[in-house]
Amino acid sequence: MSAVVQHLLQRRGAARIALIPPEVLEALNEGLLPTVNLNEFLALDLARLACNVARDIGLDPQAERLQDTLAMLGSFKPIRRHDHVALALYDLTAAHPERDRIAHALATHPSDVARSWAAQWIACSGLSLPAKLAAVRRFAIDPHFGVREMAWLALRAEVVRDPDAVVALLRDWVLDADPNVRRFASELTRPHGVWCPPVPALKAEPWRALPLLEPLKSDPSLYVRNSVANWLNDASRTQPQWVEQHCARWRRESKTPETAYIVRRALRTLNKSATQED
Repeated sequence: MSAVVQHLLQRRGAARIALIPPEVLEALNEGLLPTVNLNEFLALDLARLACNVARDIGLDPQAERLQDTLAMLGSFKPIRRHDHVALALYDLTAAHPERDRIAHALATHPSDVARSWAAQWIACSGLSLPAKLAAVRRFAIDPHFGVREMAWLALRAEVVRDPDAVVALLRDWVLDADPNVRRFASELTRPHGVWCPPVPALKAEPWRALPLLEPLKSDPSLYVRNSVANWLNDASRTQPQWVEQHCARWRRESKTPETAYIVRRALRTLNKSATQED
């Protein structure tokens, strides 16, 4: 991290984009700082950041493949723009004689957005599912929340394609000592998900993911508990009776406040619907 921006690391994020200090926005676009909230993320000059990151990791920022992508970014929704930037950088790196060095430089870049692009590369890699999970782990435990979100999004298509295979491979993840690893397993397999395609098989039969949910029913981490509750709340949209029965069983089997918290949040949509019907 450059000493020039050290004093900005402990900042509080601006409540509105217009209130982001010019010094902060400049450092973000230069790739010197991670974002601290959604406003900073949305305020980024993505084309400028992409060029600066490309330069930092040893790629040509004026390469035709990248410039063509940046020229059409306005045609896509904000999140999709990042998909295209990540793919352009991936394509440039794939043909580079020092691709391993460049990949490492991107994965360890000061910008959380750059590291998120590195996480997205895993989806393009052609690796086997076990190898993809091994590769994504470093991003699942990244100190930045945005990178951790991109980590599970990068493998979402694998869950849609073969949920049972993913569930089987994640059984050890939900037993991991790191709450970020446990949460990754829960978020990756949510039936409806956020900013990503749903998993039809888990919408229809959410019980297929019980090997992941059961070890988390009284998790000590609030970060994990919220994810598990959201998982079950997702499932309640398509299998409300099963979620009610499942939560009732958890109440009987686990008397901890952690389980009570998960169940209460898991049933929030069903309880709201019941209240509106009264």
